[in-house]
Amino acid sequence: MSKYKSQGLKNTFKNARKGFRLALKSERNIRIHLAVGSLVIAGAILLGFDVVKFCVLLFAIAMVIVSEMLNSAIEFTLDSYYHNKYNKMVGMAKDISAGAVMLATVVSIVIGCLIFGQAIIEVIAKGSLV
Repeated sequence: MSKYKSQGLKNTFKNARKGFRLALKSERNIRIHLAVGSLVIAGAILLGFDVVKFCVLLFAIAMVIVSEMLNSAIEFTLDSYYHNKYNKMVGMAKDISAGAVMLATVVSIVIGCLIFGQAIIEVIAKGSLV
C-alpha cells in the first residue's frame, strides 16, 4: 500500500490531459511534431490508406511525440534537481534523451517515405488520386 492516497481514475485522466497541455504549451518541438503528424494523417486519408498503413503511421507519429515528451520530462527533472547548474553527467543524460528523439524521428521519416512513396507511385501509375 502506498503512503499516498489513490487519486482515482477521473483524476488520473485529468492529470494526463494537464500534462499533455503543458507539453504543448511549453515545448515548441512537440507542437512541430504534432503539426507534421496532422499533415501526415491528412495525407494518409487523402490517399485512402488501408488500416494497417494508417496504424503504422499513427504508431510512428506517437513514437516521436512520446519520445519528445519523455525528453522534456527528463530535462525538466534534471534542471530542477541541479538548479540549472552545469553538470557533465546531466549534459550527457540530456544528450542521450535528445538522441532518442532524433532516432525516433529519423525512423518515422523513413517509415513515412516508404509508405507515402509507394502510394504516390501508385497514384502516378493510375493517373488519378481517387
